[in-house]
Amino acid sequence: MTIADKDAGPATIAPATRVRTPILDMEVFDAGPRDAPAVLLLHGWPDAASTWDRVSPHLNAAGFRTIAPTWRGFGGTRFRDPATPRTGDSAILAHDAIDLMDALGLERVYVAGHDWGSNATEAMAVGWPGRIRAMAMLSTPPRLGGIPTPPFAQAQRQWYHWFMATARGAAAVHADPKGFGRLMWDNWSPPGWYGEDTFAAAAHAWENPGWADVTLHSYRARWDEAAPDPRSAALSAAVKATKTIDTPTLYIHGALDGVNPPETAEGVAAKFSGPFDRLMLDGVGHFPPREMPGEVAKALVRHFGP
Repeated sequence: MTIADKDAGPATIAPATRVRTPILDMEVFDAGPRDAPAVLLLHGWPDAASTWDRVSPHLNAAGFRTIAPTWRGFGGTRFRDPATPRTGDSAILAHDAIDLMDALGLERVYVAGHDWGSNATEAMAVGWPGRIRAMAMLSTPPRLGGIPTPPFAQAQRQWYHWFMATARGAAAVHADPKGFGRLMWDNWSPPGWYGEDTFAAAAHAWENPGWADVTLHSYRARWDEAAPDPRSAALSAAVKATKTIDTPTLYIHGALDGVNPPETAEGVAAKFSGPFDRLMLDGVGHFPPREMPGEVAKALVRHFGP
């Protein structure tokens, strides 16, 4: 039995709906009362919107509407125009999330983001602070003020970033996305944390024809090996120029995170001038929504509640 199996019962999965934005035909999992306060749940990499399947029902039961979109290049989300650049920088993901809010008629939301979703969440708070009631960032520290070249030990953990910056690495990712993603699942969290059915369901989202290109751009752009999407260049620059934000924030981190160990987040609190709290989950790696969904949900309900 996996940690996730112990922490929560069977997932209640909302059926996928389609939401059209100016750029995307988005796959969205929308659950809970439509007139309730909305929580936008943003997934990470290499993952899928299903990472929230055991978190969302707890939030719904607590009186929240949950909206879990599938990012560009993942699952059933498709680009409306074949000529649209297959970009994946954090700022363009933030634009996608705001486009989704506009399409759904949502002026203000709570946001919880894991991994890629974590940095998209902070970019939303920089670009549209009035539209974020409060936010939670999971497993990936903020990039406010820009990201320095990591020390050698962290660069070693992030080997896949540098691998994807090469032509041969890019070709390998295109050739075997699931094999590439499985390495992260195996190395970023304690052994035995996931079952094959769980992995297969998530990895199905990486069959999207844009997945490899979006992935490659995301990691190249963060180290200036590729330019951000032209539409998001201003926001990307604003995140680098912003030292602190005042959005109420909860940072959730697994104590056994194999790619971003706790020491990588020691200075996180200094990035936030408003209410801030940090939750460390013992025995958990890089995927808290999957590994300990019940505890993650309780923390989000406390943070987003009255």
